[in-house]
Amino acid sequence: MSDEQNGSQPEQNPNQPQLNIELTEDVAEGTYSNLVMIAHSPEEFILDFIRVMPGVPKARVKSRIVVTPQHAKRLLAALEENIGRYEASFGAIGEGGGAPQFSFSVPGGEA
Repeated sequence: MSDEQNGSQPEQNPNQPQLNIELTEDVAEGTYSNLVMIAHSPEEFILDFIRVMPGVPKARVKSRIVVTPQHAKRLLAALEENIGRYEASFGAIGEGGGAPQFSFSVPGGEA
């Protein structure tokens, strides 16, 4: 999450133009996902966010996000930082009871 979403103000660089980010109501509602499949090519990382429902043999990709390798690395660092903050406030996050209770096949191919 950004510093603004965590309640603190980011440091402003006077030489850098300000970026205004719009969050529409439909996007603000979010999309629930309980599985993410990650693939990569030399130029990009592809993150497919999927919702798996118990007892339903088919799952659908709800959102696909494509990022550069550099952005993927920044995303990893941001997730690590925010998980650390979360655990400092609410305690350690458990990793669940082992392997997922479903199987799936991944389509082949390259981007």
